[in-house]
Amino acid sequence: MSDSTRPIPERIEVMSDEMAEVLRAMTGAERLKIANGMFNTARRLIQARVRSLHPDWTDEQVNAETARRLSHGAI
Repeated sequence: MSDSTRPIPERIEVMSDEMAEVLRAMTGAERLKIANGMFNTARRLIQARVRSLHPDWTDEQVNAETARRLSHGAI
């Protein structure tokens, strides 16, 4: 693991027991819906950042860079 991907212990948040109980009470479908919403929000934020850095790029270029960032460079 490189230094840039190594977790920083003091920045890791621990979930409260109450929140863990709320999540345990949800169905798998409900948890997936939440995860999907979080992913879509992250994608939109990354797209907005890429567009602000490269206003001259096409939608295709912005989408490709967004996908690269979301995959940590795997694509």
